[in-house]
Amino acid sequence: MSDEMGEAASEREVEFDTSYVDPWVGVPLGGGTLKDPVTANDIRRWSQGMQNGNPLYFDDGYAAESRFGRLVAPQSFAVVTDDSHGAAPAIQGTIPGTHMLFGGDEWWFFGPRIEPGDKISRDRMLFDYKVTQTKFAGPTMFSRGDTLYVNQRGDMICKQRSTSIRYLAEEAVRRGVFNDDKDPVWTEDSLMEVEEQKFQYLRTVRELGHERRLFVKAGERLPTRLIGPHTIASFTTEWRSYLMTVWHAFKEDAGPTSLMEAGWLPEMSRDVEGAKVDPTLGDGLYHGPSRGHVQQKYAQLIGMPRGYGYGASMGAWVLDYLSNWGGEWSDIVHSNMSYRSPALTGDLTKLDGEVLEVDHNDPTGRPLAKIKVSMTNQHGDELAAGQAEMLLPTETLPEAEAR
Repeated sequence: MSDEMGEAASEREVEFDTSYVDPWVGVPLGGGTLKDPVTANDIRRWSQGMQNGNPLYFDDGYAAESRFGRLVAPQSFAVVTDDSHGAAPAIQGTIPGTHMLFGGDEWWFFGPRIEPGDKISRDRMLFDYKVTQTKFAGPTMFSRGDTLYVNQRGDMICKQRSTSIRYLAEEAVRRGVFNDDKDPVWTEDSLMEVEEQKFQYLRTVRELGHERRLFVKAGERLPTRLIGPHTIASFTTEWRSYLMTVWHAFKEDAGPTSLMEAGWLPEMSRDVEGAKVDPTLGDGLYHGPSRGHVQQKYAQLIGMPRGYGYGASMGAWVLDYLSNWGGEWSDIVHSNMSYRSPALTGDLTKLDGEVLEVDHNDPTGRPLAKIKVSMTNQHGDELAAGQAEMLLPTETLPEAEAR
């Protein structure tokens, strides 16, 4: 959620001390490093968790006939190779009694794709922060942190600038901006209609297949993609597609980080010592900062009404949506999305897009499309919004770029 989630509104003075954050700005950070190379099943599990039915990312035979000639990961996959959704650099410095939500992600992609066998390392740094008043929680910090993803050959894959919303949980509960604690009821006919629309969307992906998306014009609308209605089961499936949720998949490097001392509520903290005996105590979902996503009791403890989705998943839905429309010969080069409201259990997420302009004079020699993307729920409430730039193919893409 971004600061658009609430206009400035403070009913009382609330202390919000950022003095322990300042020393972390601009400091190279440590954190977890994925121990093993990426596997094909890691990519398949990710596609499954994000409900992305594009066969390029799970069907070996289909992928062998593609531009890449092999199974590759979607551009959304980079975040899977991090131990904190890429958000750790934006959660530095202790602020007692706080929780965090994702406020947005900006991505820059540099060309190389992640594929099975790759080992990904990261450089991390807290970029900046500001404190503003929101009707959600009063004084609220919007901090931005950078994560650079690099493969074993030293190729820069992409850079993520993640926005973290840090707020006082008690104040969010008191204000009760999100207070609808009941899942909406869907009729069987409505659910069948949703499933049919999902099926028709995936047909558009299959229909493009290995072809190039040519002749794109300003005003062209992308096909609508539906995800949901979300459930505890779907949020759990998403969570388990992130490699950071696998016990001991990551090891800590020697660099500094204050992520575990961010000021989490006791109920939302990991028991690092206890996890040496019982790994579930450090899992994050059973115990720790992510348990509110799937346990209503803890969602309400931090100001959410019921189970809610992951900001990193929202970002992945957008990137997959763009990639599926552009096809395998297109490449996202930049995306900047603000998350304005959470996806809640029982709600439906709807993605829509429109081509704003197409630049045929880009230095790459390929058309560069600027695309507006919006994400709403079944009531039309805005969940996320932003723009992206995507390089489209030409009819004669050089062979060097094709493989």
